Formats: sequence, C-alpha cells, structure tokens
Amino acid sequence: MSTHAPHAPHSPGLRRSVVLPATLDEAVAALTEMPAAVPVAGGTDLMVSVNSGRLRPAGLVSLARISELRGWEYQDGHGLLGAGLTHARMGRPDFAALFPALAAAARAAGPPQIRNAGTLGGNVVTAAPTGDTLPVLAALEAVLVIAGSEGARREVPVSHLLAGMEMLRPGEVIGHLRVPLLHAPQSFLKATARTGPSRAQASAAVVLDPARRGVRCAIGAVAPMPLRPLEAEQWVASLIDWSVVMDKGASALAPEALEAFGQYVAMACIPDPEPTVDGEAAVELPPAALHLRRTVAALARRALGRALA
Repeated sequence: MSTHAPHAPHSPGLRRSVVLPATLDEAVAALTEMPAAVPVAGGTDLMVSVNSGRLRPAGLVSLARISELRGWEYQDGHGLLGAGLTHARMGRPDFAALFPALAAAARAAGPPQIRNAGTLGGNVVTAAPTGDTLPVLAALEAVLVIAGSEGARREVPVSHLLAGMEMLRPGEVIGHLRVPLLHAPQSFLKATARTGPSRAQASAAVVLDPARRGVRCAIGAVAPMPLRPLEAEQWVASLIDWSVVMDKGASALAPEALEAFGQYVAMACIPDPEPTVDGEAAVELPPAALHLRRTVAALARRALGRALA
C-alpha cells in the first residue's frame, strides 16, 4: 500500500531530475511543478523499489536539506515531530524520555545504516505492515500535519492515512506529526520473523493514559495496517487500579487479567473463521495462524505488563 499521491509512469524520453529544496513550501512547489516526481527523505524503502524496477519516478524531490523536518518541539501539550526525524535520532535518551514507545520502536527498526537513514515520515508514507513505528503512532493517536500549495496545512489522523480513508493529494508532503505528551508509561515489543533479524512477525504498542483512565493498544504486522482492539482496551482499563498506576512497585492489575487481556487482543486481531452459511462448523485456523495468535497474545500481555510495572 502506498499513501503517496499517484504519479505518472516514467517515460523513457523524459530526463530524470533531482530537486533539492531548502524549505517545505519549496518542496511542495517542486512537486506541484513536476507531478510525476516523488519526494524522498531517507530512501530506505523507495530505493529498494527503484532498484528492483517496481518504481520508475520521472524525478525526485529530496527532503534532506529541509531543516524544519529533522527536529521536534513542544506545542500545546503535544510534541510536533518533524517527518524527517531519523530512527537513530528518535532512539536518543532525550526523545525516549517523552516518547518511550516510539523510541523503542525506532531502536528496533533495523541495523544502524537503516536507523541512520530511515525517517518517521517515510515509515508512514510507505505504510509497510511491518513498519515498527506505525502501531505506536496508532496507539498514540498521532495526527499528520500535511503541507500543500500556497502554504496550506491540513491535519489528518495517522490511522486515516494508513487505512486509506485519506490520501496525500498531488503536490502534498507530510511535514510533521502531532503526538500527545502523556507523561505516562508506554511500551513497544515485537517478535521477529525468520525472514530477517529485524522484520516484525508481529508487534504490540501499549500506551497508558491515567488522566483519562484509558489504555490504548495497537498490533502491527498481522494486517495491512495496525489493529486497535477497542473492546479489549476498554475492558482492561475498567479493571486497572488507576490510583497506583504511577506508583512504582504497586500492582495495578492481577496476573490473570493480564493473561486474559492478551487472549482478548489476539482473538480480536486473529478471529476464528465464521461458520458456513449452511450452519456447518467453521474450518479451524491453520497452524501458522494459531501460532501468530499465540504470539500476539504474548506480546500484548507483556507490553501491558511492562507499561504497568
């Protein structure tokens, strides 16, 4: 799935060009002028597609020189994160102190060369199911700040873009992500597949919101987009002793409830097959799906346990 605005296929007679804008508005202007061009930041996913022949852009608009995309700042109880933040930068202690789950996901994103080049915005635009930051952004209910022509800015929930409910329009670029500063425990865990040491088979992000007495959980890599088990979130939030959540060493939830939460999440994300129309028993899940369900249950249980620890 791609959340880029659609671009024209490369014509053999068209000379490719690379534009290096210095500001976000210059990047938008360049993409508006060259509708067949593609924006590029770290290029960790884009260049794989180019090198394999799946993508032949007529031009590239590099976002590497736009300084406003590489930093972050406080704004009205939120962090305004530049889309050009690299995974390596997000893994540093100062960032991790405010966005611990996002920092943990960034540190798990792959080898150093990938973390040094790959960016937060690129993770969102590529929308690969195994993108490590995506379930964290979904659990945090992050909002995208999208730059358009003539200085226009619009905001879209990250979940809408990942689900295809909203798409980037021609000439638009993701400039920033607005993420709430919850000052509360968060966690991220993933299980890697045999196909690679860093590619997630499943991942889980859990975010606590004591002010609203809420639990937000998102499961990654098991579907085209992160899944939010809303009923499981509401159920476990009603069982937590919120008065002790922020007290270290206090037990806010019984072990049995943690176990049940994991099972609840796993069943919501990987449900049993529906019965057939004629009333016959549904076909059982294949062994691979059952194994994945057990993996999701363990990740969800451990992620919530860590957040409450």
